[in-house]
Amino acid sequence: MYKACIFDLDGTLADTLVSIAYSANRALEAVGLKEQPTQRYRYFAGDGADELVRRCLKASGDEQLEKYPQMKKIYTEFFKKDCLYQVKPFDGMMEALKEVKQRGIKIAVLSNKPHENAIKVVEGIFGKGFFDHIQGQQENIPRKPSPVGALHTADIFGIKPEECLYFGDTNTDMQTGKSAGMKTVGVTWGFRTREELKENHADLIIDHPAEIVELIKGETKKDDSVDCK
Repeated sequence: MYKACIFDLDGTLADTLVSIAYSANRALEAVGLKEQPTQRYRYFAGDGADELVRRCLKASGDEQLEKYPQMKKIYTEFFKKDCLYQVKPFDGMMEALKEVKQRGIKIAVLSNKPHENAIKVVEGIFGKGFFDHIQGQQENIPRKPSPVGALHTADIFGIKPEECLYFGDTNTDMQTGKSAGMKTVGVTWGFRTREELKENHADLIIDHPAEIVELIKGETKKDDSVDCK
């Protein structure tokens, strides 16, 4: 029986694409480079702020990352201030999470956002104390796809990795959950494609937050095959 659900943040719990693009594009402009279309941030995001800045710079013509230190500093300042800009939970997510909690399942967030920003975004959307644990990127917690953050969360809850469901929308998330020994659930409403989730061996793939509850209800009957609707 599963005792906890661990969720990625960007593209899984909440639509944060505009907030990421808003801060990064202003930072690009500040260092004299071309802004990038918002939709490109679906692939720029997901692996932490450092990698986001590198991808932005390369896409804007700075292949040698000469402006990396300058842009990283500016982006960090912008994003710390505006990390909630136009952010909203995906339709049906709040309702699904409430029912999961009512069933006595622990819920947690594991994000590659800087830890303080992760807390600010999650608490700004869902309220303080709604999640049992929020884990962002910290010096002692390597960024995903390292399994350290996921295993740390399971340890905090006092449960085994195999008692956790891990939800995410990217290859990084599927790799994280697999490395941690958790059952991985890919979500198609986020930043990446169903194909990417399948290629990275998601155990299950779901298309709407309401299916999170259905998984919890019938998880003892589910096999490990990918749902390829």
